[in-house]
Amino acid sequence: MKVKTILVSQPKPKVENSPYFDLIDRQKVKIDFRSFIHVEGVSSKDVRAQKVDLSKFTAIILTSRNAVDHYFRIAEELRFKVPDSMKYFCLSEAVAYYLQKYVVYRKRKIYVGKRTFSELTSIIKKYKTESFLLPSSDKLKADVPLMMNDLGVSWKEATFYNTVVSDLSDLRDVYYDILVFFSPSGIKSLFENFPNFEQNDTLIAVFGNTTVKAATEQGLRVDIQAPTPETPSMIMALEKYIKAANKK
Repeated sequence: MKVKTILVSQPKPKVENSPYFDLIDRQKVKIDFRSFIHVEGVSSKDVRAQKVDLSKFTAIILTSRNAVDHYFRIAEELRFKVPDSMKYFCLSEAVAYYLQKYVVYRKRKIYVGKRTFSELTSIIKKYKTESFLLPSSDKLKADVPLMMNDLGVSWKEATFYNTVVSDLSDLRDVYYDILVFFSPSGIKSLFENFPNFEQNDTLIAVFGNTTVKAATEQGLRVDIQAPTPETPSMIMALEKYIKAANKK
């Protein structure tokens, strides 16, 4: 079956040079974007209920732009002035760059990991005298607390925002050749919105082992998977499949 339409379960890229747009041009396919999940901030009252006192922490671990936004939102709601001496440990350069929305970058102590949390812990463990706060969603990966506990540092995790299933009811009668997923939450959203979803000829593309597991547990057939040694990105995996399917 030739591939003509793709739905990516993420927001539309804001940058003009996104590889998705290049894929559209190269393979002449239609790609739509739609968030299957979204984030909702918890109240400052709920944060206090988790026994979080922002003044007790000397370092913040930021794993995403959402974590950045909601940490500073809660700080503002609690009228807590984030001290200039605060240390920021960012999961990636993208997160660190986003931090500039709230702080003067060159005047702050900012430490940046490469991409994974395990890579960031190698930096965190050098600062054992700090007290770390990890503002996160309610869907924090299970291995993160294990890695933090292994470091022997003083730290606390607190839920600052929740991952919520988006309303996709307007897609009920819309069909795509490929559905692309990047998280178990995306798979969950599909079946919460469409409990009677039947895959039939729809191709399912997934990124990451946990997403594969979530898809197969729901009885889905995974047709395209990334990362692999041959296709380390979803774009590469999609293009490889489309080339093979569309030349038939």
